[in-house]
Amino acid sequence: MSSASKVGLNPIVDKVTEIIKTRSASSRALYLDRMNQAAKKGVSRRGLSCGNLAHGIAGCGTTDKKLIRELSDNKINNVNVLSVNVGLVTAYNDMLSAHKPFEHYPDIIRKALNDVGASGQVAGAVPAMCDGVTQGQPGMELSLFSRDQVAMSTGIALSHNMFDAVLCLGVCDKIVPGLLIGVLRFGHLPVIFIPAGPMNSGLANDDKAKVRQDFAKGVANREELLDAELKSYHSPGTCTFYGTANTNQMLMEFMGLHLPGTSFVNPGTPLREALTIESAQRVTKLAQFSERYTPVSQVIDEKAIVNGIVGLLATGGSTNLTIHMIAIARAAGIIINWQDFSDLSEAVPLTTKVYPNGGADINHFHAAGGLGFVIRDLLKHGLLHGDTLTVAGVGLGHYTEEPVLDKSGLRWKEGALKSLDETILRSAEKPFQSKGGIKLLKGNLGRSVIKVAAVKPEHLLVEAPAVIFSNQTEMEKAFNDDKLNRDCVVVIRYQGPKSNGMPELHRLTPALSVLLERGHKVALITDGRMSGASGKVPAAIHVSPEASDQGPIAKLRDGDIVRLDVNAGELNVLIPDDEWNSRKILVEDLRENEFGVGRELFTMMRANVSDAQTGATIFKFEDELELENKDKDKDKQKGDSS
Repeated sequence: MSSASKVGLNPIVDKVTEIIKTRSASSRALYLDRMNQAAKKGVSRRGLSCGNLAHGIAGCGTTDKKLIRELSDNKINNVNVLSVNVGLVTAYNDMLSAHKPFEHYPDIIRKALNDVGASGQVAGAVPAMCDGVTQGQPGMELSLFSRDQVAMSTGIALSHNMFDAVLCLGVCDKIVPGLLIGVLRFGHLPVIFIPAGPMNSGLANDDKAKVRQDFAKGVANREELLDAELKSYHSPGTCTFYGTANTNQMLMEFMGLHLPGTSFVNPGTPLREALTIESAQRVTKLAQFSERYTPVSQVIDEKAIVNGIVGLLATGGSTNLTIHMIAIARAAGIIINWQDFSDLSEAVPLTTKVYPNGGADINHFHAAGGLGFVIRDLLKHGLLHGDTLTVAGVGLGHYTEEPVLDKSGLRWKEGALKSLDETILRSAEKPFQSKGGIKLLKGNLGRSVIKVAAVKPEHLLVEAPAVIFSNQTEMEKAFNDDKLNRDCVVVIRYQGPKSNGMPELHRLTPALSVLLERGHKVALITDGRMSGASGKVPAAIHVSPEASDQGPIAKLRDGDIVRLDVNAGELNVLIPDDEWNSRKILVEDLRENEFGVGRELFTMMRANVSDAQTGATIFKFEDELELENKDKDKDKQKGDSS
């Protein structure tokens, strides 16, 4: 029976969910079968030899050695079960402000686990690069690929079959999606994500943006720019604007993988530590032989994925999630696409204004009511599936509560019933925009997504001559030489996954914003990324097929009239079909992308990555591999018969 019969569920949300379920039926069934088979094998350490286990606990202290090796007094089907051993997968390094707080988490977590008769081991570390450091640098060309590297590192960490549950310590752009893709391949295990929290507020975002634009105009010097940046990014914790890192934290709550209200508690506070301790102890209660067994394969289902997309749209989050969520879903046997995002956007209003969509930062958002208010309001309006399984229990209603720490300890109370600042946070009854912040564009230039959460209505249609560049540096030079002081559609191509790893193009933002403020009609079209920095300039990004994949964006020439129409969902070059179809692809020499800062180590990824609209991933899962094997069998049969 269709979920349409459920009282109050928005019909578009219901329809999209059913489409995803139907589309994913075969691949999801294969995935769940694999995870069920893994669960039936029971506690994984039972299969280890004495030598295997001795290696696995040689470095532990006496208490943990005893806990990991001994059977507990608990019995399931008259079989003693092992005490819970939790694997920690950490993205700690002390270069990333967001991950610096994780330095001491393992000690806190191990003690918390021992206090409840469980043990914990750091199973492995995953790479965690900072896009803020690599912006505009060659190293950014490794950024998107680092997500799949994180997933593989997670797989290595958990491959030892030592663990009954997993805690993931990660926050930033590619790290959380990579961790989630990785643990979904161990979907029979319960998983909780533990964040570190945002740094305290620094320089106001509007002031920071003004200095950046003044620098682009030549009004501010480099010392003034650096001073502004240092006042913005100043201490341990996540950057406070609503970019990909904080969008990831939203996603973990909407999909039920954080404890409620955990995302935006500042580091170094008693509440932050209490939530870390509770997360560690909670995951032991979700392990296989408990009454509340909650494997991550059951938490991340079609409804949870739809809830995540709804959260992205309602909060105006990072466009990176239009790539990452496709890859995450695929790891769980679920197939989604950009049309799903666009369709849901018709139903989901934009109820949040956080920089770069507004002036407030994530601390202001949290104080105004935060994710608890957003989830409560969306549930009230039938825009979320309220019956999902989460690490807090059955039902997303748990996530309308907020944690408090008082004399009685950590507890949860009813969250905000109304917004405390409607310039930041509103109800769906009176949103900032009636439709969500992300739209699919289609036309003779391919398919792309655009974030419109901060774009004014008068800029939703741009028709102007194309100005073609192959990288950010070329565009910046043209701007500085005053060659872009006019209506134009800036095209930056050969920036897709196959070309150079699909870097973010943040360096374009100040210059494009200046052109817009001068009164020009301006837009950006690229097969690269803009992520959480997508702002007031209309930007058709992630164009697929990309230029290196024979995409039509590679046929554009300077002066071609391009029309970007958000309301119509169209992206076209205004050239007669016969002329356009006969035009040749302009091929760029990309050899400079192949070497330096480790890029030569990622040749395999550039050669095998899928396009942005299918998740920009190198991975293939059950149904894809099954189809490939069937094709191989057919080819073999043909060969044998000949």
